[in-house]
Amino acid sequence: MGYFLNTTDDYHIHTLNSLGWELTVCNALYPEDSPCRLVLRCNESFGTQLFRFLGDKIPFEHLNTVLEIGGGLGYVMKDFLTLAPHLQATMVDISPLLLQKQRETLTEFPVNFREMDFLKMSISDLRSFDLAILNENLGDFPTLVFQQNHPEQNDPDTIRSLSRIADYQKEYALEFTPTENINIGALEVVEKLCGAAIPYIYLSEHSCEASLSNPQSPHLNFTSPGTPERISLQGHAEFTIKFSHLQTIARAFHYKVFRGQYVYILPIDFNEKVKAALRSPTPLTDEQEIIQQFVYDLYKYEYLVLIKDSKKKG
Repeated sequence: MGYFLNTTDDYHIHTLNSLGWELTVCNALYPEDSPCRLVLRCNESFGTQLFRFLGDKIPFEHLNTVLEIGGGLGYVMKDFLTLAPHLQATMVDISPLLLQKQRETLTEFPVNFREMDFLKMSISDLRSFDLAILNENLGDFPTLVFQQNHPEQNDPDTIRSLSRIADYQKEYALEFTPTENINIGALEVVEKLCGAAIPYIYLSEHSCEASLSNPQSPHLNFTSPGTPERISLQGHAEFTIKFSHLQTIARAFHYKVFRGQYVYILPIDFNEKVKAALRSPTPLTDEQEIIQQFVYDLYKYEYLVLIKDSKKKG
């Protein structure tokens, strides 16, 4: 028994040819006629609603530079630059296909595009940014996966990652159960961003610590497993995120931490159509199926907003 390192690098660099089958909340809300918009109080795109939500904590008018890591099709950044055109934006992505899609989406804006692995960016490069965004993609970063019948690994990347776990236990007092999957890549991402002292950071992804308990729709309820779960996707696998570990690292770098489920960013309008869909144990129409899945995602996704405490060093 032992761990192996699950990565999505090869898939995103060499295999990925479409995001059509991997529907994120952001992409689901982008079309103006999306049935998912019927679920929400505001009939707007994800990026527009996220910008306004973050505006209560982040003074966009005083920011100059923004970095988005793994920006998908570029929809979030398009909304941000439309609402704050003074921002100087940089997009970093390991996928040549997605970087090209971002260029097409953001063609009207003067954006800097960099094809590279974020984990290989230097701290000095990161220090030039006022805001960093990682939206719905932390699960793409490497995960140490425990497998009962897997032989002990001796490849350099797995060995390095396993040695880093001991460092995280010592430096941040993180606790891991003997057989849990470990979001090593997400831990390194947060440590790197916070180590660069970027003033504002936004992160989001499927959470292994979120839950839903609604007596009006008991068939949609789910409990928190507490440890990262595998999500099998076309050509690769991702893992849900243990956000409590990311919180701990951010606080060690003296960041204020705001955490919640997507329903706080995207409040639900419990109109009759939505209530009917949520009450139905089995969806009666395609629209009801879409509504049920979308509401599930609004509770399954979590976000972190990290704000550097300027009064403290480190």
